[in-house]
Amino acid sequence: MARHRPHEKDEGDVLSISAVLPAYNEEQVIAASVAAMVKTLESLNADYEVIVVNDGSRDRTAEIVTRLGQENPRVRLVSHERNQGYGAAVWTGFTSAVKDLVFLTDGDKQFDVDEINLLLPMMDGADMVIGYRQKRADPPMRLFNAWGWKLLVNGLFGYAARDIDCAFKLFRRRILDRVEVHSRGATFSAEFLIKARRLGYVILERGVSHYPRPAGQATGAKPAVILRAFRELWQLRLGLEADLARTAASREAPRPGI
Repeated sequence: MARHRPHEKDEGDVLSISAVLPAYNEEQVIAASVAAMVKTLESLNADYEVIVVNDGSRDRTAEIVTRLGQENPRVRLVSHERNQGYGAAVWTGFTSAVKDLVFLTDGDKQFDVDEINLLLPMMDGADMVIGYRQKRADPPMRLFNAWGWKLLVNGLFGYAARDIDCAFKLFRRRILDRVEVHSRGATFSAEFLIKARRLGYVILERGVSHYPRPAGQATGAKPAVILRAFRELWQLRLGLEADLARTAASREAPRPGI
């Protein structure tokens, strides 16, 4: 598979970046998460937007982000009326982004968003730079589940990432012209990375810090979430080659009017 040549940023170019923060019942931390993201992007003199995807929260998450958007028009709220799942929230954020680069991090404040500065220099030689948690600050059961999930995904599809579900990813938005992700649950990141690698995009990895969740409750270990992940992974296994073939065919087909 031919590898893509990343675009080199010219000296003096303004950093154009969309930050995507999926959020579900994060009223206690979402304001601090957005403020930290805004502070970091403004320190970079970036042409930026911060997109908070409210995935059907039942608390004041949407209300808080609406107020933040009134104070800073670069903060944008996108809401699902009902909870659709982590992957659905991320995909909504990705497809709502309008800047050249897209940065993903969760709205639960478990990452230091200032560490995006570790990833940005690496983009000169890559289409995507993804973080891996150097010391994951999660309960033992979540650590065990993550270990098993990584073995399963990498075993079925070949190497995807050192930390597949790390919510600290930076990539060129144009990737989304060719990579369409169907998973709407916890398999989202696996599908995104697997397809990007199969299509020849250059993906680099970088260790980042990870901190205990300051508030709220994680939902990734719920039985329904886990069952959905296995179902979506099996669907990906069955449909991957056909999806990639369709991508190749659509790329080779003549454009309308040509």
